[in-house]
Amino acid sequence: MNVLVVEDYQELANEMVDFLSKTGYLCKWVSSQKQALEEISVNEYDVMLLDLGLPDGDGFEVLKHIRKKHAKTAVIVITARGELNDKIDGLQLGADDYLTKPFALTELGARLFAVIRRTHGLTTNEIEIHSFKIQLQDYRVTFEGEMINLTKKEFDIFQYLVLNKNRVITRLQLTEHIWGDILELNSDSNFIDVHVRNLRKKLEKYAKIDWFETVRNVGYRINM
Repeated sequence: MNVLVVEDYQELANEMVDFLSKTGYLCKWVSSQKQALEEISVNEYDVMLLDLGLPDGDGFEVLKHIRKKHAKTAVIVITARGELNDKIDGLQLGADDYLTKPFALTELGARLFAVIRRTHGLTTNEIEIHSFKIQLQDYRVTFEGEMINLTKKEFDIFQYLVLNKNRVITRLQLTEHIWGDILELNSDSNFIDVHVRNLRKKLEKYAKIDWFETVRNVGYRINM
């Protein structure tokens, strides 16, 4: 999952990014309203962790913008403001959750995963598709109880396609989701196709995967 951390306090931002990166998230950090608006204008994020007290403006303005332009991005407001009115304003503007400083990083991780699960309509931490099971928090894929040895990138691709089942996901969307900032990548590279090909080979050892579709010149789709 691709996470944008919007936080002006560098020490806290570093702690959050370090913790979430070790948990398996792909994180990018910005420290101002201006940087946040610039970042979401060129890249898509699954989740934004948004501080309200930014040095150049209110985080609520970022929240308003992202709800107009990026409806699918989940937002967790993170702030020192604990007043009831601030919480209500944030939720009414479209925040998915609200976390008041100080907080434990483990609580942040739990709330982040809960928001992602709700966003995709999941009630458990496991997804089953055609006898394959994806254990989201443990980064494991099994088939009839046998674990399949996937790389981190292969797991991320499979998870993202399954979470967006029955939708065509473009190569650009996969690139942005798995590798982050699209401006830093070579758009002519075929690394997505290489990883998908390797993923398919591993899955095909266990069962037929005609539901794993290549949409010519566009991307991929998992059909349920």
